[in-house]
Amino acid sequence: MIKQYSGISPNGDLLLIQKLSEKLQGKSFLHINSTREGGGVAEILSRMIPLLLDIGIDARWEVIEGDSDFFNFTKKTHNALQGDKEKFTKKMWDYYYEVNKRNSKKLDLSADAVLIHDPQPAPLIGFRPRSKKNLWMWRCHIDVSRPMESVWTNLKKYVKQYDTAIFSVSKFAKSMPKVDEFIVTPSIDPLSDKNRELTEDEINEVSERFGIPRDKPIILQVSRFDKFKDPIGVINAYKIVKKYNDCQLILAGSPASDDPEGEAILDEVKEYAGADDDIHILMMPPDYHKEVNALQRMSDIILQKSIKEGFGLTVSEAMWKEKPVIGGAVGGIPLQIVHGVTGFVVYSSEGAAFRIRQYLNNPEMARRMGQQGKEYVRNNFLLTRQIRDYLSLWYLSKFKGKNMIEL
Repeated sequence: MIKQYSGISPNGDLLLIQKLSEKLQGKSFLHINSTREGGGVAEILSRMIPLLLDIGIDARWEVIEGDSDFFNFTKKTHNALQGDKEKFTKKMWDYYYEVNKRNSKKLDLSADAVLIHDPQPAPLIGFRPRSKKNLWMWRCHIDVSRPMESVWTNLKKYVKQYDTAIFSVSKFAKSMPKVDEFIVTPSIDPLSDKNRELTEDEINEVSERFGIPRDKPIILQVSRFDKFKDPIGVINAYKIVKKYNDCQLILAGSPASDDPEGEAILDEVKEYAGADDDIHILMMPPDYHKEVNALQRMSDIILQKSIKEGFGLTVSEAMWKEKPVIGGAVGGIPLQIVHGVTGFVVYSSEGAAFRIRQYLNNPEMARRMGQQGKEYVRNNFLLTRQIRDYLSLWYLSKFKGKNMIEL
């Protein structure tokens, strides 16, 4: 399977993966998060685990279970870590710990390396098996640069027990003197149904199924229906553009089992869109990867106008398809968009509207930036690079004091 990436991923990444896998052959690598579908983490893991198995790593993926109270709490926690003011009680925090405690009795936590994703399963560190020395890493995929301090303080008492903390963007990293900290950006899989090449017939079939005409430019945003993705702001930008350039807007998203706010935000977006026939709001099943791919390929301009963001991989997905992109200047979006080279970053609906019109009125510039964007993704944001980084961290932690040149 890893051989399929030859000629697509940089050769240096593939060579280093081969060397690292030889050193870690047969070792066990456990990933734990809170959902198997919906959102970037689940998508990355669904593609990464088979590749790890292919190179001889004994990789597993487990998911913690919780009820509505637990996921309502973790959603509030997510929002507060991204700067919202939320109300919490000691009872809530105690229940959060108790749910993780119950999960610890069901899960097999024994592995040579354990990677815990995001706040939901963070307390599992308290149930780390002591029978053998292993590596426990906490992976933060969200923007914690300006958190509600009391929430970060409560979460930190778990995070500081880990050997390693991994963040997506350097400004997200927090001071924890006894924890090794690293930056590893997320990635896309160029061979997945969401990113592989599609035929024109496949694209047309999706267009017809969703009732989207292709007789005018299409502006697209793919994301959860989440207030931090700013779907209302996207509609505002579209309405400004519509005064000058005839176009249509698609807002497409999927539900996630760990996000209880999605339905309410979706209803708000539908109400705000009103009866405009050129606004298409699509709530799709989480496994509609080919459909998302087709929507991106039929679109003329792709937005990720977030006001808070962990990383925003829909930007790299769009760039891989050579589409001109516009993103909010938050989280990991500016790491993907080199402003004026691979796309534009913006701070407002008015700014997004200005850049949309600039693309529509200058198709040659849009084409050139789309081509530059694809090469930038190839060199920085493909799945093989993320596997390379995880294995490198594991190797360096296991063999501290050795130089990578010894590989």
